[in-house]
Amino acid sequence: MKKKAGVVLILGRPNVGKSTFVNSILNRKVSITSPKPQTTRRPIKAIYEDERGQLLFIDTPGIFKKAEDSLSKAINKRAIDALNDNFDVVLYMIDHTRHRDFEEGKVLGLVRKINKPKILLINKIDLQQESYLAEYRFLEDEIPEVIQISALKRRHLKPVLEAIFNKVNRPYPLLNRDEFVSQVTNMHSRDYLEDIIREKIYLFTRQEVPYKTAVRVEEIKIRPTGTLYIKAVVFTADKRYKKILIGKDGQKIQEIGYNARKELEVATEKKVFLDLRVESDYHLLT
Repeated sequence: MKKKAGVVLILGRPNVGKSTFVNSILNRKVSITSPKPQTTRRPIKAIYEDERGQLLFIDTPGIFKKAEDSLSKAINKRAIDALNDNFDVVLYMIDHTRHRDFEEGKVLGLVRKINKPKILLINKIDLQQESYLAEYRFLEDEIPEVIQISALKRRHLKPVLEAIFNKVNRPYPLLNRDEFVSQVTNMHSRDYLEDIIREKIYLFTRQEVPYKTAVRVEEIKIRPTGTLYIKAVVFTADKRYKKILIGKDGQKIQEIGYNARKELEVATEKKVFLDLRVESDYHLLT
């Protein structure tokens, strides 16, 4: 069988499961996930390969109905800029457990402007809760190929890959494999480390804190003992958020650091020393 390749753009509003889908397809974490929206802040490109060929997935940040602060506006712009990439197939992902609203309409408006093959993915079919699937039935007239999936439980992902490979026809290989010997994404290791730390902030702090935070890795080095030393700063908008992030007697930042470190040790297969501190500087978030 002749191998082929293609580029796949994933679109959907925040928290529909785009990052979880990419992670499940590749069977490893390349994009951070959390139950809160605005997790992905930059388009992430990840490569998938099997006996049929090669696919480059572009996981876009969720597109928001209204971006009020400079950080959200920047994320929105990155999502829309991703539409300028040269891609072959669009995966339009929806969450049937959420009402179709103006935010969904904004994403659908972008999808309709794209003159490329499309696949509608109805995600979160594993959730046993009220469904609003009837509100999305009209999409089946616009996008004839519809697949119901659970990105989290990795259900029905094989039909998605089969459908994509049926729609791409670029020469193989799309990318020089030597560029992906040690990693499957285009993310610089510093970006990857920052995203892992930021994910833990999402998981272990109050809802209002993560949208006012950013992470910067200042130093990465291998110590003579073989330990991976990472020095990072969590920047937050003001002192009250800094207090929440640090927690009583430093317990919250220790919890964030511990969980980030354990995941990084699994990912890097090295012992990790994470030197993490919190600073309040809003200008670094814009």
